[in-house]
Amino acid sequence: MFFIGQYHDCIDEKSRLRVPAGFRELLSDGAFVVQGFDRNLWVLTAAAFQEIYQRFMTLNVTDPAVRLLLRMFLGSASPLEMDKAGRVIVPKNLRAFANLDNEAVLVGQGNYFEVWSPAHWQEQETQLQDVAANAQRFASLNLVAI
Repeated sequence: MFFIGQYHDCIDEKSRLRVPAGFRELLSDGAFVVQGFDRNLWVLTAAAFQEIYQRFMTLNVTDPAVRLLLRMFLGSASPLEMDKAGRVIVPKNLRAFANLDNEAVLVGQGNYFEVWSPAHWQEQETQLQDVAANAQRFASLNLVAI
């Protein structure tokens, strides 16, 4: 199974975000939330987080870009625990980074899902709906229909 689809939900006064039912099973063995690259958050399974961590540990820490990446990813990481209602608490610092107030958009990305503020997600959707630009953006990726 994969994280796919798009869901809109509320964040309550206790910073709890409800995880869609289809995503909950994938997070049953644990999860982490980290700062994303686009003013969003990434929620990863414990296994996916561990795999990325192992890759990071092979990088050359004398490279300033590597150190920044480690600080961004590992320094922002927080374990998530799901309650019986399928909610997780989004840490305050990550909510602030992603500009999350009372609403969130969850977007499946296969091995992880993203959490966006509605305003930032709208900016992404505007780009995604630009058909002419997409043809140029993605031409070099050599995507093949199966």
